[in-house]
Amino acid sequence: MVEELVAAGVSVVFAGLVYTTAAARVVKQYERGVVLRLGKLRPQVRGPGFTMVVPFVDRLRKVNMQIVTMPVPAQEGITRDNVTVRVDAVVYFKVVDAADAVIQVEDYRFAVSQMAQTSLRSIIGKSDLDDLLSSREQLNQGLELMIDSPAIGWGVQIDRVEIKDVSLPETMKRSMARQAEADRERRARVINADAELQASKKLAQAAEVMSEQPAALQLRLLQTVVAVAAEKNSTLVLPFPVELLRFLERAQSGQRPTESE
Repeated sequence: MVEELVAAGVSVVFAGLVYTTAAARVVKQYERGVVLRLGKLRPQVRGPGFTMVVPFVDRLRKVNMQIVTMPVPAQEGITRDNVTVRVDAVVYFKVVDAADAVIQVEDYRFAVSQMAQTSLRSIIGKSDLDDLLSSREQLNQGLELMIDSPAIGWGVQIDRVEIKDVSLPETMKRSMARQAEADRERRARVINADAELQASKKLAQAAEVMSEQPAALQLRLLQTVVAVAAEKNSTLVLPFPVELLRFLERAQSGQRPTESE
């Protein structure tokens, strides 16, 4: 009789261990557990830690709640100004409702990826090339709104979307390089022309001053001679202005009556 009781006790303990082993589940800190009992969703989502399910009746689906970094493959499209480009991006998202992520969509990762690709192609078609190259912040916000709208129903929240790179055809790159070179040359010519205009105005003012003061012309001539002589040239060309000849002529004609007297 005692042996039968011991054997029964051992059998109960063994059955309990088997049941506990089959029913025990561990949910990690960054996960949430969704329980389906005979195919029907249980209202309570299991939190992190140790939990129990009914073996062969309950099915536990673990959902990762961490932020997922998903690269979007490069999409080729034609911009609004008829330029063919290839644009790739990256999407950051996370699950905020584990039950919706399991029930409302078959594979939320695949769904977000496909939505990101179609939204990226749509953005390419609605934007100009200059917008893709310079206004990326606005395009990122537009992509985020386009992806986040349907993702809310899947229990997914889009954290942010970033356009990584915009690839242009080689012909377009050469055209843009020529355009940039022409623009720099235009600005250089404008600067040179503005400098010439300012220099001409200053020269005109200097000419007016020298015309009022003939001695200033002689001082400028001496300064020019000194500057040329400082270069240690073997040949020195000395300009002789007509005004100096007239000055000497007037001085000589003013001295002749004095000598005759």
